[in-house]
Amino acid sequence: MKILLAEDDLRLGKILEHMLKEKEGYTVEWYTNGLEAYEYALASHYDLVILDWMLPKIDGISVCQKLRQNDYSGAILMLTAKDDVLDRIEGLDSGADDYLTKPFEFEELFARIRVLIRRNYAPLYKDTVTVGNIKIDRTKRTIYRNGIETPLTPREFDLLDLLIRNKGQVLTREVILDRVWGYHANVGSNSVDAYIKLLRKKIDEPGKQTMISNIRGVGYSIET
Repeated sequence: MKILLAEDDLRLGKILEHMLKEKEGYTVEWYTNGLEAYEYALASHYDLVILDWMLPKIDGISVCQKLRQNDYSGAILMLTAKDDVLDRIEGLDSGADDYLTKPFEFEELFARIRVLIRRNYAPLYKDTVTVGNIKIDRTKRTIYRNGIETPLTPREFDLLDLLIRNKGQVLTREVILDRVWGYHANVGSNSVDAYIKLLRKKIDEPGKQTMISNIRGVGYSIET
Protein backbone atom coordinates (compact mmCIF):
# COMPACT_ATOMS: atom_id res chain seq x y z
CA MET A 1 0.00 0.00 0.00
CA LYS A 2 1.28 3.43 -0.97
CA ILE A 3 0.66 6.52 1.17
CA LEU A 4 1.38 10.19 0.50
CA LEU A 5 2.07 12.01 3.77
CA ALA A 6 1.92 15.81 3.81
CA GLU A 7 3.20 17.17 7.14
CA ASP A 8 5.39 20.24 7.69
CA ASP A 9 6.21 19.44 11.32
CA LEU A 10 9.57 17.74 10.72
CA ARG A 11 9.63 15.88 14.03
CA LEU A 12 6.11 14.50 13.63
CA GLY A 13 6.67 13.81 9.94
CA LYS A 14 9.76 11.71 10.65
CA ILE A 15 7.96 9.75 13.34
CA LEU A 16 4.92 9.11 11.14
CA GLU A 17 7.05 8.12 8.17
CA HIS A 18 9.05 5.69 10.31
CA MET A 19 6.01 4.19 12.05
CA LEU A 20 4.01 3.75 8.86
CA LYS A 21 6.95 2.11 7.11
CA GLU A 22 8.44 0.00 9.89
CA LYS A 23 5.39 -0.88 11.97
CA GLU A 24 2.65 -1.05 9.35
CA GLY A 25 4.71 -1.93 6.28
CA TYR A 26 3.39 0.80 4.00
CA THR A 27 5.31 2.58 1.25
CA VAL A 28 5.39 6.24 2.31
CA GLU A 29 6.34 9.37 0.38
CA TRP A 30 6.58 12.40 2.66
CA TYR A 31 6.24 16.03 1.52
CA THR A 32 6.39 19.15 3.64
CA ASN A 33 4.23 21.62 1.71
CA GLY A 34 0.81 21.59 0.12
CA LEU A 35 1.95 22.42 -3.41
CA GLU A 36 4.17 19.33 -3.63
CA ALA A 37 1.47 17.18 -2.04
CA TYR A 38 -1.08 18.34 -4.61
CA GLU A 39 1.20 17.86 -7.63
CA TYR A 40 2.43 14.42 -6.61
CA ALA A 41 -1.02 13.18 -5.59
CA LEU A 42 -2.27 13.94 -9.10
CA ALA A 43 0.82 12.55 -10.81
CA SER A 44 0.78 9.11 -9.22
CA HIS A 45 -1.47 6.50 -7.63
CA TYR A 46 -1.67 6.49 -3.85
CA ASP A 47 -3.99 4.32 -1.78
CA LEU A 48 -4.22 7.11 0.77
CA VAL A 49 -3.29 10.79 1.12
CA ILE A 50 -2.71 12.06 4.67
CA LEU A 51 -2.94 15.87 4.81
CA ASP A 52 -2.03 18.19 7.64
CA TRP A 53 -4.40 21.18 7.68
CA MET A 54 -1.81 23.94 8.20
CA LEU A 55 0.61 23.26 5.34
CA PRO A 56 2.80 25.98 3.76
CA LYS A 57 2.25 27.18 0.16
CA ILE A 58 -1.21 25.55 -0.05
CA ASP A 59 -3.12 24.56 3.09
CA GLY A 60 -4.47 21.05 3.49
CA ILE A 61 -8.11 22.05 3.03
CA SER A 62 -7.32 23.72 -0.31
CA VAL A 63 -5.23 20.73 -1.42
CA CYS A 64 -8.14 18.43 -0.63
CA GLN A 65 -10.62 20.63 -2.49
CA LYS A 66 -8.36 20.94 -5.55
CA LEU A 67 -7.78 17.18 -5.67
CA ARG A 68 -11.52 16.47 -5.59
CA GLN A 69 -12.17 19.15 -8.21
CA ASN A 70 -9.70 17.30 -10.44
CA ASP A 71 -11.59 14.02 -9.92
CA TYR A 72 -9.05 12.50 -7.54
CA SER A 73 -10.86 9.45 -6.15
CA GLY A 74 -8.34 8.12 -3.61
CA ALA A 75 -8.86 8.18 0.14
CA ILE A 76 -7.93 11.38 2.02
CA LEU A 77 -7.36 11.66 5.78
CA MET A 78 -7.05 15.10 7.35
CA LEU A 79 -4.80 15.68 10.39
CA THR A 80 -5.18 18.89 12.39
CA ALA A 81 -5.04 20.49 15.81
CA LYS A 82 -8.39 22.17 15.04
CA ASP A 83 -10.97 20.26 17.08
CA ASP A 84 -14.02 22.50 16.88
CA VAL A 85 -17.12 20.86 15.40
CA LEU A 86 -17.30 23.47 12.63
CA ASP A 87 -13.66 22.79 11.74
CA ARG A 88 -14.35 19.06 11.47
CA ILE A 89 -17.33 19.78 9.26
CA GLU A 90 -15.21 22.04 7.04
CA GLY A 91 -12.58 19.34 6.72
CA LEU A 92 -15.08 16.68 5.71
CA ASP A 93 -16.97 19.03 3.39
CA SER A 94 -13.70 19.82 1.59
CA GLY A 95 -13.62 16.21 0.40
CA ALA A 96 -11.76 14.40 3.17
CA ASP A 97 -12.93 10.87 3.98
CA ASP A 98 -11.89 11.11 7.62
CA TYR A 99 -10.60 13.65 10.12
CA LEU A 100 -8.25 13.08 13.08
CA THR A 101 -7.35 15.77 15.59
CA LYS A 102 -3.91 16.24 17.13
CA PRO A 103 -2.59 14.97 19.43
CA PHE A 104 -3.66 11.43 18.55
CA GLU A 105 -2.70 7.89 19.45
CA PHE A 106 -0.77 6.15 16.69
CA GLU A 107 -2.87 3.01 17.07
CA GLU A 108 -6.03 5.02 16.35
CA LEU A 109 -4.38 6.54 13.27
CA PHE A 110 -3.37 3.09 12.01
CA ALA A 111 -6.90 1.76 12.59
CA ARG A 112 -8.44 4.65 10.65
CA ILE A 113 -5.96 4.08 7.82
CA ARG A 114 -6.92 0.41 7.61
CA VAL A 115 -10.60 1.32 7.42
CA LEU A 116 -10.04 3.92 4.68
CA ILE A 117 -7.90 1.60 2.59
CA ARG A 118 -10.48 -1.21 2.86
CA ARG A 119 -13.25 1.19 1.92
CA ASN A 120 -11.49 2.86 -0.99
CA TYR A 121 -9.16 0.19 -2.32
CA ALA A 122 -9.89 -0.32 -6.01
CA PRO A 123 -7.84 0.12 -9.18
CA LEU A 124 -7.92 3.81 -10.05
CA TYR A 125 -6.75 3.15 -13.58
CA LYS A 126 -8.14 0.80 -16.21
CA ASP A 127 -6.04 -2.13 -17.37
CA THR A 128 -6.37 -1.01 -20.98
CA VAL A 129 -6.73 2.54 -22.29
CA THR A 130 -6.84 3.92 -25.82
CA VAL A 131 -5.49 7.40 -26.58
CA GLY A 132 -5.52 8.40 -30.22
CA ASN A 133 -4.02 5.53 -32.21
CA ILE A 134 -2.30 4.09 -29.13
CA LYS A 135 -3.71 1.33 -26.94
CA ILE A 136 -1.86 0.66 -23.69
CA ASP A 137 -2.24 -2.65 -21.84
CA ARG A 138 -1.02 -2.16 -18.28
CA THR A 139 -1.38 -5.82 -17.35
CA LYS A 140 0.95 -6.96 -20.12
CA ARG A 141 2.94 -3.70 -20.06
CA THR A 142 2.49 -3.54 -23.81
CA ILE A 143 1.34 -0.87 -26.25
CA TYR A 144 -0.20 -1.14 -29.69
CA ARG A 145 -0.05 1.49 -32.42
CA ASN A 146 -2.88 1.09 -34.93
CA GLY A 147 -3.41 -2.42 -33.58
CA ILE A 148 0.24 -3.45 -34.03
CA GLU A 149 2.34 -4.23 -30.99
CA THR A 150 5.12 -1.68 -30.52
CA PRO A 151 8.03 -2.69 -28.28
CA LEU A 152 8.95 -0.25 -25.52
CA THR A 153 11.67 -0.47 -22.90
CA PRO A 154 10.38 -0.64 -19.29
CA ARG A 155 11.28 3.01 -18.72
CA GLU A 156 9.64 4.12 -21.97
CA PHE A 157 6.49 2.27 -20.93
CA ASP A 158 6.48 3.86 -17.47
CA LEU A 159 6.96 7.30 -19.02
CA LEU A 160 4.11 6.86 -21.51
CA ASP A 161 1.83 5.39 -18.85
CA LEU A 162 2.52 8.35 -16.54
CA LEU A 163 1.65 10.84 -19.27
CA ILE A 164 -1.53 8.96 -20.21
CA ARG A 165 -2.67 8.68 -16.57
CA ASN A 166 -2.33 12.47 -16.38
CA LYS A 167 -3.81 13.19 -19.79
CA GLY A 168 -4.46 16.89 -20.27
CA GLN A 169 -2.14 17.94 -17.44
CA VAL A 170 1.36 19.31 -17.83
CA LEU A 171 3.93 17.31 -15.85
CA THR A 172 7.15 19.06 -14.96
CA ARG A 173 10.46 17.35 -15.68
CA GLU A 174 11.03 17.11 -11.92
CA VAL A 175 7.76 15.24 -11.37
CA ILE A 176 8.53 12.91 -14.30
CA LEU A 177 12.01 12.20 -12.96
CA ASP A 178 10.62 11.37 -9.53
CA ARG A 179 7.80 9.14 -10.76
CA VAL A 180 9.72 7.28 -13.49
CA TRP A 181 13.34 7.27 -12.31
CA GLY A 182 12.80 7.63 -8.57
CA TYR A 183 13.52 10.43 -6.13
CA HIS A 184 17.12 9.36 -5.47
CA ALA A 185 18.11 8.62 -9.08
CA ASN A 186 21.30 10.36 -10.14
CA VAL A 187 19.97 11.66 -13.47
CA GLY A 188 19.08 15.09 -14.79
CA SER A 189 16.20 16.59 -16.74
CA ASN A 190 18.07 15.90 -19.99
CA SER A 191 17.21 12.23 -19.46
CA VAL A 192 13.51 13.12 -19.64
CA ASP A 193 14.03 14.99 -22.91
CA ALA A 194 16.03 12.11 -24.37
CA TYR A 195 13.38 9.53 -23.49
CA ILE A 196 10.56 11.73 -24.80
CA LYS A 197 12.43 11.89 -28.11
CA LEU A 198 12.78 8.10 -28.23
CA LEU A 199 9.14 7.62 -27.28
CA ARG A 200 7.90 9.99 -29.97
CA LYS A 201 9.71 7.97 -32.63
CA LYS A 202 7.81 4.88 -31.56
CA ILE A 203 4.28 6.22 -31.04
CA ASP A 204 3.87 9.16 -33.41
CA GLU A 205 2.41 8.81 -36.91
CA PRO A 206 4.94 9.82 -39.59
CA GLY A 207 4.24 13.32 -40.86
CA LYS A 208 1.64 14.06 -38.18
CA GLN A 209 1.78 16.24 -35.06
CA THR A 210 3.38 14.57 -32.06
CA MET A 211 1.11 13.18 -29.33
CA ILE A 212 3.41 14.47 -26.60
CA SER A 213 3.37 18.25 -26.31
CA ASN A 214 6.38 20.16 -25.02
CA ILE A 215 5.35 23.08 -22.82
CA ARG A 216 8.44 25.24 -23.04
CA GLY A 217 10.15 25.81 -19.73
CA VAL A 218 7.63 23.60 -17.88
CA GLY A 219 7.38 19.99 -19.04
CA TYR A 220 5.32 17.61 -21.14
CA SER A 221 1.70 16.66 -21.68
CA ILE A 222 -0.49 14.34 -23.74
CA GLU A 223 -3.61 16.11 -24.93
CA THR A 224 -5.02 13.70 -27.55
